[in-house]
Amino acid sequence: MASESEAPPPGPDLSAGIDSTQLADETMLLGHVGDAPVLLARTNGQVYAIGATCTHYGGPLAEGLLVGDTVRCPWHHACFSLHTGEALHAPAFDPVTCYHAVEDTGRITVHEPIHATTSYAVRETPSSIVIVGAGAAGVAAAEQLRRLGYHGPLQLIDERPTDPVDRPNLSKDYLAGQAPEEWVSLRPGTFYAELGITLVKGVTVTRIDTQKRIITTSAGGEYPFDRLLLATGAQPVKLDTPGADLPHVHYLRTLDDSRSIIEGTKSATHAVVIGSSFIGLEVAASLRARGLTVHVVAPESRPLERILGPQLGDMIRTKHEQEGVVFHLEHTVTKITPSTATLSDGSELEADLVVIGVGVRPNVALAEQAGLTIDKGVVVDKYLQTSVPDIYAAGDIARWPDPHTGQSIRVEHWVVAERQGQVAARNMLGAKEPYDAVPFFWSRHFDISVDYVGHAERWTRISVDGDPMQHDCTVRYHDGDRVLAVATVGRERGSLIAELQLEQHTAAEATQEVT
Repeated sequence: MASESEAPPPGPDLSAGIDSTQLADETMLLGHVGDAPVLLARTNGQVYAIGATCTHYGGPLAEGLLVGDTVRCPWHHACFSLHTGEALHAPAFDPVTCYHAVEDTGRITVHEPIHATTSYAVRETPSSIVIVGAGAAGVAAAEQLRRLGYHGPLQLIDERPTDPVDRPNLSKDYLAGQAPEEWVSLRPGTFYAELGITLVKGVTVTRIDTQKRIITTSAGGEYPFDRLLLATGAQPVKLDTPGADLPHVHYLRTLDDSRSIIEGTKSATHAVVIGSSFIGLEVAASLRARGLTVHVVAPESRPLERILGPQLGDMIRTKHEQEGVVFHLEHTVTKITPSTATLSDGSELEADLVVIGVGVRPNVALAEQAGLTIDKGVVVDKYLQTSVPDIYAAGDIARWPDPHTGQSIRVEHWVVAERQGQVAARNMLGAKEPYDAVPFFWSRHFDISVDYVGHAERWTRISVDGDPMQHDCTVRYHDGDRVLAVATVGRERGSLIAELQLEQHTAAEATQEVT
């Protein structure tokens, strides 16, 4: 009998087998082999078995969506191959275990794990590849290049002195004190050397010579490239408010930024967050988790209304207020002292810790120096190639032609950056693969999460199914009869369905209730 701390393995024992009628076509079933949870799936008449736990944050794949011969995780939309267990789309990178499944005489049994391999056809073999920026896009590209079988010189250069980190964690669990620092690294420190990736930390690339194909760093280093990926990301918008340069005033973009804020919480009791952006509100939630009083000051009348609309803006504000966050909307901070923040109406707030989160700007200075085409970001084609052949851009800096909206867009989402890095890697090896993924992001506020697929810079109307205040809803953003984007709360599988509908260019017909 299992102890209270050891839950029994889920579902039927698949090694003992189940009746074939228990698994209809285009369905999944959760079971186990030994103590390992295993997902059994039947699609196109074929039976597959893979590990049932997403390798990103441990999401339950059985609650996800079966799409052809793949399964998508309900938590953050990672995608896995049923054939091999391979992680096909970020944010997961590691595969799940693949098992040998047999259907015979009306029974399905699952046997030992198998080593399923995937072969890649590398069309081109560059003599050397350099990646500038070790954030989401840069790391995803470097890892993908090695996974695809590229064995040539590969440099990953970053201005930060720390190993690459999972940046969404910096404003969420790590900042809240609910995750140790070792969880923040994207990969263990030895990972890059083991893959033959030269990780150059703490130096800035100062010049790109597009004719000689050489980059120069602040340390005087020179690196030749045959292919180059720019993934320089973005930097926080700085305020010139008097007192914004005081030592207790912080921005949050890097691990060192998050460390500094955490250090500040050890002596601070009253925090003021300037800006009701996603980063600002996630910081507010994390500081409340550490027991500080938190005031949010922002010029908008509703938080996040420009991105999520009034319904979800009100929901998020209400949730934060229920957790003790105090809002001062339609206000700005005009002055900061070591102990106070003065608002635009003349009132003062106690503030021995201040965090500014009013947006970011893409780091395009290097691309400008190289003579690349710039338009509110680095302009790339559908293959993520810039105006200079063999130089690519991905992540926060890239403005690409989005086939779903018909517009040129730039999106500052972690998963978008990772997926662009993967596609850029394949194209640097000659794949000629258009980047056509539907944008996705998630934002967590205390114990509720908003999942968002698509892209809607503006809309003509919003339709709501469910009740946002009950944290159970689907919100669609329309341009006439067309659905541009869908946000869900408490409906993770519904978000996957909406993503698939947008991928299939059926947004205009996506009127079914998503539950």
